[in-house]
Amino acid sequence: MNEAELLFTDILNCDRLSLYLNPDLKLGKDKTQLISGALKRRLLREPIQYILSKAEFMGLSFKVTPDVFIPRPETEILVETILRYATKPPSHQATRSSILDIGTGSGCIAVSLAKLLPNVKITATDISQEALAVAKENTALNNAKVDFVLSDLFVQSTEYRVQYDIIVSNPPYIPTDEINNLQPEISYEPRIALDGGPDGLDFYRRIIALAPDFLKQYGFLIMEMGFDQKRAVEGIFKNSVGFKILKVIKDYNNINRVIVAQKI
Repeated sequence: MNEAELLFTDILNCDRLSLYLNPDLKLGKDKTQLISGALKRRLLREPIQYILSKAEFMGLSFKVTPDVFIPRPETEILVETILRYATKPPSHQATRSSILDIGTGSGCIAVSLAKLLPNVKITATDISQEALAVAKENTALNNAKVDFVLSDLFVQSTEYRVQYDIIVSNPPYIPTDEINNLQPEISYEPRIALDGGPDGLDFYRRIIALAPDFLKQYGFLIMEMGFDQKRAVEGIFKNSVGFKILKVIKDYNNINRVIVAQKI
């Protein structure tokens, strides 16, 4: 659906088809005010997801607020990649028992994995208490089970300081100086979820350096990348100890989007 359809179906609590089957529908004053207010916010370039307080990801509905990064369609490729490495065809039964999601934000990755891999233990971290509050709401909204931990990247507490089969992250990867030059909608999103340092690679360096201590032997580190970062991220892996790169996966726009590495 386009943005107008998303707005009207949400406020009128109807499906897309009903919008077009009832062209003469008269709106009450309350609905008119809601639509007017939403349109004014959108004219100020506020993302439609924040206006509606929700976004769709992997066929699930997620609450989103300005405390969390808005889930993107390309990140679904990250989840689909994890599923391939966590299950075995043709049965697609889980062959891995534990996954750690670093920088979970809205919880869209962790919750989706929990729904699709109900027998796998999913742990998710974030440095933002506000983001974790939203993620926990999304767990309840989607009837999923995820252990959320307030932490900077990896979990340091004894209870969760274990080794995982898979570590996944969609880290902040926009270079600091480029953020203010992006489309106005980006300014509404939390900077902490965007800023990847001077070259956009700070979190890749930190995660790749620390991940071997938190991964089982032959476990996987699977990460999303930004535009034109493939060579740089590959270089960080190649200069690290204990990883081999297995695959780089393109998104629907033919951009290198997901990198898979294995602990050796």
